[in-house]
Amino acid sequence: MRQLKDKSELFVDGQNVLKFGTHHFTVNTQPLELSIVHRDDDMYYHLTGTSFFEKITDERFVSYRPVWEQSLISENNQVYRAEYLAFQILQAAQQAKNVPSAEGASEGSLHLLTLDELHKLRTEELTAYVQKFMGVRFSEGYLKGVHDHDAALIVSALVRLFKTADLLRYPATDRAAARLFWAVFAKEGQKQLFHHQLKGVGAILQVFPQTHQFDNLKADLQHELQAFQQETGLFPEANSVSAGEYLFYELTRGDQFISSAQAAELVQGFHQYLTEKKAWGLFESSAKALEESQVERFELMQHWLKAFMTQASRAEDLEYVPEAAVLLLLEELKPTHLVHANLRETLAGMQGSHPLLQEQQYPLHFHQFQQKLSHYETHVVSQYKAFHALKHQMTVAFEEELRLQEFKPRVMSSFVRNKLIDQVYLPLIGANLAKQMGTAGETKRTDLMGMLLLLSPPGYGKTTLMEYIANRLGIIFMKINGPAIGHQVTALDPTEAPNAAAREELEKLNLSFEMGDNVMIYLDDIQHCNPEFLQKFISLCDAQRKIEGVYKGRSRTYDFRGKKVCVVMAGNPYTETGDKFRIPDMLANRADIYNLGDIIGDTEDVFKLSYIENSLTSNAVLAKLSAKSQKDVYALVKLAETGSNEGMELEGNHTAAESSEYVTVLKKLLSIRDVILKVNLEYISSAAQADEYRTEPPFKLQGSYRNMNKLAEKVMPIMNDQELHTLILSHYQSESQTLTTGAEANMLKFKQLIGAATPEETQRWEDIKAAFVRNNKLKGFGDGNQVGQVLAQMENISEGLAGIKQVLGEKKAEQVLPSPLSN
Repeated sequence: MRQLKDKSELFVDGQNVLKFGTHHFTVNTQPLELSIVHRDDDMYYHLTGTSFFEKITDERFVSYRPVWEQSLISENNQVYRAEYLAFQILQAAQQAKNVPSAEGASEGSLHLLTLDELHKLRTEELTAYVQKFMGVRFSEGYLKGVHDHDAALIVSALVRLFKTADLLRYPATDRAAARLFWAVFAKEGQKQLFHHQLKGVGAILQVFPQTHQFDNLKADLQHELQAFQQETGLFPEANSVSAGEYLFYELTRGDQFISSAQAAELVQGFHQYLTEKKAWGLFESSAKALEESQVERFELMQHWLKAFMTQASRAEDLEYVPEAAVLLLLEELKPTHLVHANLRETLAGMQGSHPLLQEQQYPLHFHQFQQKLSHYETHVVSQYKAFHALKHQMTVAFEEELRLQEFKPRVMSSFVRNKLIDQVYLPLIGANLAKQMGTAGETKRTDLMGMLLLLSPPGYGKTTLMEYIANRLGIIFMKINGPAIGHQVTALDPTEAPNAAAREELEKLNLSFEMGDNVMIYLDDIQHCNPEFLQKFISLCDAQRKIEGVYKGRSRTYDFRGKKVCVVMAGNPYTETGDKFRIPDMLANRADIYNLGDIIGDTEDVFKLSYIENSLTSNAVLAKLSAKSQKDVYALVKLAETGSNEGMELEGNHTAAESSEYVTVLKKLLSIRDVILKVNLEYISSAAQADEYRTEPPFKLQGSYRNMNKLAEKVMPIMNDQELHTLILSHYQSESQTLTTGAEANMLKFKQLIGAATPEETQRWEDIKAAFVRNNKLKGFGDGNQVGQVLAQMENISEGLAGIKQVLGEKKAEQVLPSPLSN
């Protein structure tokens, strides 16, 4: 309700522009959040809406530099989103083949299809399946109608190639490694053992292709191939798992290994070229010279083939070099064992955008796709996940270190934007903020300067009001606690702070300098601060708008010209000892100074009314009234003051009993308010006096909103006048107990103010005042000082003479008066 009320009364035409008096201010709608952003080839912590940037130097974080700028887990410069989606569908299909169809395989609520089932789907059915598959992957950023369409095209081609390529679905390098190992490097006993174990396996696999009975044999072959790679150093790029699986399936079909048509064509072209150059004999003699070392012989043949491909400009067939070298080494090029399968396609009609797509065409290479996406899944995706987990962890930790939640202004639930605030404070504060931060529109000043200094006794809502304003403007509320800083601190450097509390406040202050925009720097209770410390803000509050600060050991000059930054200081005009606090003159003359505890100008009526408005929520009866209608509050207050209901109309639906209760309670609150106002005025008047001119002890009891609220919460409609009087006296009796030595004098003064003192208390108060004046005159002379003793004796003689004079005067008056019997 309060936000809606502010929207209708303070905001301009539904825009994000706020008006305080005649001045309009833009509202920052960006919430204060900590993020990590890429800047100048490095990563920085950044507070949104501010100028705060702090470079991240954590070694673990820096190690993830390759994925810093990757915005999605599914795509980078080398991998297209639809590719990754198609790869995941293919991986899921290969895993699903191992699950009996009666049970089904599922991911969430999606039934995963096998390769055979995918192969049977029509185009629209496959697209629908892809859409369901990607539907639960929100973080991967797929767009319906784009990436589902493209992924369906890729999946369709991959499944078709997978079904027609037979064992050529395994990469040429993996097949070459398996074939060379088995033909040359496998021991005869090892071969016989595997033949014995694999006897009849082929027939079983034809009937039960999904069985897991032979996984241990696959694992043994994979282990042997891995050992072969390590011992010989051959095929370092081959995948031993893939090669072992390929070898298993070849051996279940016999010892006749298949060859790709591409490798065979490469061998034939190589032979023809050397024959034409009359160099075949040279090749054979160089190979024969290395018969004793099959490893070196195989590597030599690869060198010959690579040289030929460079000469023939056939770089696209480079992947078949290891397979062709095996064919040359074993001299096993048999046409009956060749498999003709084109594993490359160009897919047209792609809908997405990526550097891989040229003219909406996607070049698909079956093996390169598998290798690229497998590497992406293993390295990039895992790195991306680890990076974002670390990024979140570091963000949370740094947010706690900054105590970010403390800087977000929150409006107190009991805050009331009353007439005093609307008609007096907001226009005054708005005029000051216009000088400090500038206003919305063409009237914005370019010479930003100044400071706002709010004074009042405790309990008048200085902090609450400024936090409310910061909240409505959407700026950071950086509250610096003056008592925590203390009188000892004179510098802004946290390392020079005498204790942890002061150091923490100085770190917050310097953090606000680092933020440098959309910030309200609020120094609270500055009466506890050293004037030398406050002097540091002089240059910040003039047209220079600069200040020297120290953030994390680094000193720098902060320039706030043109920035949305304001400085607000608040305090009790008198310190905890009762002496006036000292604020540097050069700082004070740069500030607009307002005392919220005193009547400003001709605002007595709204000032008095504010006591009632602020206490409504504290009273159980009136809290119901304030929740219904603010206009009814003013009407009923007027009725309670005047007793006249002429022309009164209420908006809310109140029963007669409720209205009667409201008025009864309001009358009692008006009585309390009058007492509290007297106390407030006396407190301010007393505090303004210099000690040497005092004629009575200083009055330290307070009459603030806080006192009003404490009393209001205890008021009930059934109270009579005596009970109300007792409530007020009890409250201030309790308040006076905190004054220790001044308790009696302050309580006697309070009773004099409200006319509740007995004759004995009046006499006691007169005696205390007389003693105070006498002691004040002798102040400065110690007990052992002879001049002081003489003055004390003279004071006693003077008092004696005054007494004699008074007695003589009374006797003379009796003689002059006529006798009552003379008539």
